[in-house]
Amino acid sequence: MSQKDSNLKAVDFFCGGGGMSYGMLQAGIKVIAGIDYELKCKETYEANITGAEFIAADVFDLKEEDLEKRLNLKKNDDELILIGCSPCQFWSIINTEKTKSEKSKNLLKEFTRFVKYFNPGYVVVENVPGVLRKKEESGLQDFIEWLEREENGYKVHFNVHNVNDFGVPQSRKRFTLIANRVTDKEIQPLKLDGKKRTVRDVLGPENGFPEIKPGHTDTTPFLHSVMKLGEINRERLLLVEKDGGNRFGFAGIPHLQLPCFVGRDDSFRDTFGRLWWDRPSPTITTKFYNISNGRFVHPQEDRALSLREGAVLQSFPMGYKFFGKGIDSIARIIGNAVPPIYAQSIGSAIKKNSYATL
Repeated sequence: MSQKDSNLKAVDFFCGGGGMSYGMLQAGIKVIAGIDYELKCKETYEANITGAEFIAADVFDLKEEDLEKRLNLKKNDDELILIGCSPCQFWSIINTEKTKSEKSKNLLKEFTRFVKYFNPGYVVVENVPGVLRKKEESGLQDFIEWLEREENGYKVHFNVHNVNDFGVPQSRKRFTLIANRVTDKEIQPLKLDGKKRTVRDVLGPENGFPEIKPGHTDTTPFLHSVMKLGEINRERLLLVEKDGGNRFGFAGIPHLQLPCFVGRDDSFRDTFGRLWWDRPSPTITTKFYNISNGRFVHPQEDRALSLREGAVLQSFPMGYKFFGKGIDSIARIIGNAVPPIYAQSIGSAIKKNSYATL
C-alpha cells in the first residue's frame, strides 16, 4: 500500500481558533471536527480549517453516543485520532485567578470518557507542564495507567517539550502525550527542519511588518493592530533599552516608577520588557498585547506587539484569518492556541507511523 492509502482523521476537542487542527491539516491529516464551548472561536475556526465542522458544545454535556452519530465515527478505528488540548489556566504557573478556571481542572477526565468509548488508534494531549506536576489531581496519572494496560495496548510517549525546538519562534514549554495502539513504537513529535527560530526570523519590515505607532488600528484582515499607550507609558518605553531592555531603564525616575515595583528588583523583570531580536520570544499569553503583562514590547519600536505579530510568534501563517470584537478578544484566541508548527510536528510523527503500518 502507498502513502495515499492512509486515511487518518482527527477530532479536535477544545479546538479554540484552530491551531492544532491547522497543524494536523498541514501534516496531511483530515480534520473531521473541532469541538469547543466558546462560540467566539467559531468564525475563526471555520474560516481556516477546511472541511471541518465546528461543534459548539460543553464537553461536560456532550454524550459519546451523540458524537458518534453526528460524525459517523466508529469504535476501534485504527485511523482515528482524538485530540484533547483543554484550557490550562488551572494548572498554569502563571498567577491567574484559579476560581475562574476551577472547572477546567476536570476537562482531561471528561476527554478520557471519549477515548475509552471510541478506543481510537491515536490519542494526543497537549497542555501546560503543570498537569504533569499534579498528575494525580489532574487525572493524568489514571489516564496514562489506563492507556498502558495490557488489554488496551497503547504505547505512550509523554514529556515536556519546548516548542522552539520544533521551529516555533517562541519559548513555550508544553506537556505533550502521544499514545497509539497501532504499533509497538512510541511516537514523539518530529523536528521538521531542525531550525530554532528567533524573533528576527519573523518580525520587522523585512518580514512584512511596517513600522507602526501605539494605538494603530489595522482594519484589514492582516490585523497589524496595537494597543494604545497613555502618556506615562510612552515616556517609560522611551527609556527601555532596545533589544531586550526592561523596566529597570526607568527605575530611577520617581514619577515613572510603579509603586508595586519599589524594592522589588528581584521580581517582575519581564514587565515592560522588550523582546530580543536574536532569541525566541517568551511564551505568548492571552495578554501579549499589553506591555504591563510581560515581555511584550517590540524589540525596536516603542509599542506593544500587534495582533499579527503575536500570531506569527505562535507560528500562525500570515494569511490566517482571525475574528473577534476588539484586541483582547482576538488576542485570547491567539494566546490560547497550540502553535500550528508544533501541532504539525505531532501530526507528521503520527502520519509517519501510520505509513509504517501500511
